[in-house]
Amino acid sequence: MNAFVTATGGVAPGGWDRLAGSHLYASSGWLAFCHGDDPGRVGAVFTGGVDRPRSAVPVTAVRSMDNSFYQWHEKLTGLGLPSPGPTGLMAGQHRGYHTQVLHAPGLSHDRAAAELLPELRRLAADPWTRELTGTPRRDPVPCLAMYLDDRTVGAFRRAGVTAPPVLLQLEAWIPVPDGGWAGYLEHLGYKRSVRVRRERRRFQEAGYRVEHLPLAECCEEAGHLLACTQRRYGHPADAKELAESFEAQARAMSGRGEVFLARASDGRPIGFCLYYLWGDGLFLRAAGFDYEAVAGAGEYFNLVYYLPLEEASGRGVRRIHAGIEAAEAKALRGGRLHGLWMLDLGERSVLDGLDEQVTAGNSDTLRALVGGSRTVADALEGAALAELL
Repeated sequence: MNAFVTATGGVAPGGWDRLAGSHLYASSGWLAFCHGDDPGRVGAVFTGGVDRPRSAVPVTAVRSMDNSFYQWHEKLTGLGLPSPGPTGLMAGQHRGYHTQVLHAPGLSHDRAAAELLPELRRLAADPWTRELTGTPRRDPVPCLAMYLDDRTVGAFRRAGVTAPPVLLQLEAWIPVPDGGWAGYLEHLGYKRSVRVRRERRRFQEAGYRVEHLPLAECCEEAGHLLACTQRRYGHPADAKELAESFEAQARAMSGRGEVFLARASDGRPIGFCLYYLWGDGLFLRAAGFDYEAVAGAGEYFNLVYYLPLEEASGRGVRRIHAGIEAAEAKALRGGRLHGLWMLDLGERSVLDGLDEQVTAGNSDTLRALVGGSRTVADALEGAALAELL
């Protein structure tokens, strides 16, 4: 069966979601949203029957990639490492920055990776994949995985992957302690809780009206505010296109997205945060601000961290996925930081035998991500990161 026939490789959404469980960015709805970006090049590899899959992983046939965070060729060459080329088969979806190997209850993570690895390699060698990716005929089609966690890297390596993993980013998970908002402040400790209380008070005194809305009801405002943020950081952005993307996301996710939208006293939207409650987690997805309209009252921290934390606590959620970037801001607010890795899954990799060079590059990447911050360094989790410092 054609792996790209649907967003889930031909597996029915219900059967797929039984495997995906609490993994938002592996859900059938999220993959359908990604599939809408690039029809025919987003799909999945699975083992077992189409009605009862045993293991699965999303895949993307990469001909080009606008999002620089997913451009493996630039990442590798930027570290002075060889690259298999910019096109190929990617294990993972091209949005969300977290790729997960899925499997049925009773099947171990290691076994799932061992079953999926030859399927991924077969798909990379398929002539149709070469056609989809535009990889030159003289070259093998690369097969790489992006944004794997430590556990999945280990599983693929034990399954026979010989290339060393390349560090891409740090992702943050913020635990939600017992005791609601008071419990969170106690968990932070005195000095950090003083900072948080001050930012919370400034935001409340600014007189904003905060609305809690389904994404489908505020796509236009979200598109405008995200465009403002993109332009502030030098990225071209079209508010209408972003609004249409939010509309597509709302449809694909069956209305599950929720938004905190803050308005000034005149009704003008000044900031938003989009999140999803999924399984045992609250996933922060997007945020944007009109920086010409904000009062400088801690709008970012309140909309992106404090209001979601209160919401998570009130709804029994135990952790918040805060994603990549802004590592220090997340660590200061209780986030624990985990490594996300790129792994060349090919039988023969251009990185084979370059363990020392890759480790040196990973150390450089981690030092840049830590940026000399003791707060960030103390929030790092996992032996792989500890060995790089």
